[in-house]
Amino acid sequence: MKSATFISAIVLSAVAVTGTAALAKGPRDRAPVSFQELDADGDGQVTKAEMEAHRTQKFTSADANGDGKLSVEEMQAAAQAKANERVTAMFERHDADKDGFLTEEELPKPRRADKMFDRMDADGNGSLSEEEFADAKDRMGRHHRKGGRPGADNK
Repeated sequence: MKSATFISAIVLSAVAVTGTAALAKGPRDRAPVSFQELDADGDGQVTKAEMEAHRTQKFTSADANGDGKLSVEEMQAAAQAKANERVTAMFERHDADKDGFLTEEELPKPRRADKMFDRMDADGNGSLSEEEFADAKDRMGRHHRKGGRPGADNK
């Protein structure tokens, strides 16, 4: 019974951390770039050429030494820069008292944590067995490999 409680605590912690990470991404979860960013000429239409130009610009920005290739370090630097932007935006959105710190109360609560736990708790007893945890982890892995979201119907 203690292990079930421990596993539940780990799962809830993981959900909280993932919720915070998703929060840092902000409202752009579904659309990595805005239409306006892609519509370079502002004509209200996005062409293949504009999409390719945007992709090229992202590559060029990440290619710090301009050699036409991305190294692990360059990709890490680009990812870190994007993470820094997201964290800054998160603070701007949620630091209600503008003190430069986020308290637990200022962070939004994970939206679907209870539903996720309930889906994982196959026998409905309020705790997760090791088998339920492994099954849920396997289902999430399959959804990610298919390119969908965990818990979504990706068939």
